[in-house]
This record gives sequence, structure tokens and C-alpha cells, in this order.
Amino acid sequence: MNPRQQCLDCVRAEPPLTFEAGLWISVEHDAQIHPRETLQRVDQLQRQVSATLPMLAPPELAQLLLRQMATLGFQQDDFAQPKPQVALLDKIVDRRRGQPLGLAMVALELARRLEIPLEGVNFPGHFLLRVPGADHALDPCGGRRLYPKDCRELLLRQFGPDMRLQAEHLRMATPQAMLQRLSRNLRYLHQINNDPLASLKDANRVLELGQANTSDYLARASLYQTLECPQAERYDLEHALLLSDDPIQRIRLTQRLVTLPALGGIH
Repeated sequence: MNPRQQCLDCVRAEPPLTFEAGLWISVEHDAQIHPRETLQRVDQLQRQVSATLPMLAPPELAQLLLRQMATLGFQQDDFAQPKPQVALLDKIVDRRRGQPLGLAMVALELARRLEIPLEGVNFPGHFLLRVPGADHALDPCGGRRLYPKDCRELLLRQFGPDMRLQAEHLRMATPQAMLQRLSRNLRYLHQINNDPLASLKDANRVLELGQANTSDYLARASLYQTLECPQAERYDLEHALLLSDDPIQRIRLTQRLVTLPALGGIH
């Protein structure tokens, strides 16, 4: 069974094996990676964290878990030109550096093993965590509490004053949503590091994991353009056109489609 199918099978398991699915994404990019070895390192990490946690009710341990991870060296990687390693879960466990989503996925795996209630929050630009039912979110990079006012400030810093906090920004992230977001992050990281074939693997996985949006089809179309695959590019542009509700974008997509060879044409 290939790594892509292993990933999808982990997502479909009951309950979903989200962290393991993320490790199979790493294998898809590097066949020398063995998920079982990374899981053994997480076993060791679990024992380290567990030994430091006090005897409290499980919901009260979530923030302490994140703080202990920070004490053990887990922190956000702030490369000016980030590499794919900041998103690949095996590298995050090894280096203890990564993007917020990757750090959150490590925390969620530890919380699952330690029976600490914790869920992902698909917040724009900076993935968050939350104890179910709590009135605040938690930053996976250190465990800081984020109340609605803090979330608005986070949006302001990242997207400017036009971005308003909405209820959908604080919704729980499903396993599929987390893995799609991970795949989108990797698609971008591989693309900016001049590896379009690796980026295409991530772009394809985005579409396999769940419903794709206009941006997903446009991103893959751009990769097909780089790889000089005009018919595949046309396919994605046509799907983007069907999904787009932006009149200006629709005009531009139509103009771009005209420049491509017709299906079955000589090219």
C-alpha cells in the first residue's frame, strides 16, 4: 500500500489516526522515513510530559501540556524563507521547531494519549487549540490563552483591519480539515522552494482529502503551468471557473483558458 493510501486509511479509521496520517504525508516526500520510529519518539515525549503533570482534572491539564512542550523546546520556527521541514511532522518531532499547525498536531497526539480533552481550531493564519467548551483558545506555541479580543488582535496583525473575527474562525477543525491545511501548507512550501513535483503531490492530496475550493484548483493549475501540462491546467482552470463567484476573477480565468490549446488539440 502506498503512502497516500496509508494516509487516507488513517483518516478513515474510527477514531481517525490524525497524527499517523500526517506521518504518512512525510513518507510520501521521503521514503526513508519510518512512521513507527517517530511514534516511538512520541512515546518517549509522552513519558517526559506525563512525569511533570500534576494531579488535576484533565481539562485543567491542556495549558500545562503546552507549557511543558515549550519547556522541552517545542517552539514556532520563524525562518524568513521557510523550508518544508517546518510543516513535516517527523521533522517537527526531531527538531522541536515548526509551524503552529504542526506543533498543534503533536500536542493533540500527546493529549489523546494522556486523555486530556483538546481540539484543533482552524483559525486563519495561525492554527489554535481549545479545551472543548472553554471560553478561550490556546496558542500551540507556548500555551498562551487567547480570548476573543486576543483573536481579533491576531487577525489584525496578520490580515489588517478589513479582516473581522467571525464564528467560523473559531470552529473545531476536523481531522480532514487539519490534514488538508497541512497539505496546503506543504504545497506552498515546496513551491516557494522550487520543487513543483513535490508541491503537486500536496496539491493532489488536498483534493483527495475533502472538498476543494477555487484557490486549490488555481494553485494546482499554476503547478501544471510550470510543469508544461496544458490539458491538466485547463481542467483545473475550468473547475476554478465553476467555483468562483468573483466576476473579475471569472473574466481573467476565461481569458486564460482561451490561451490554452483545446482538448484533443495539437500542442
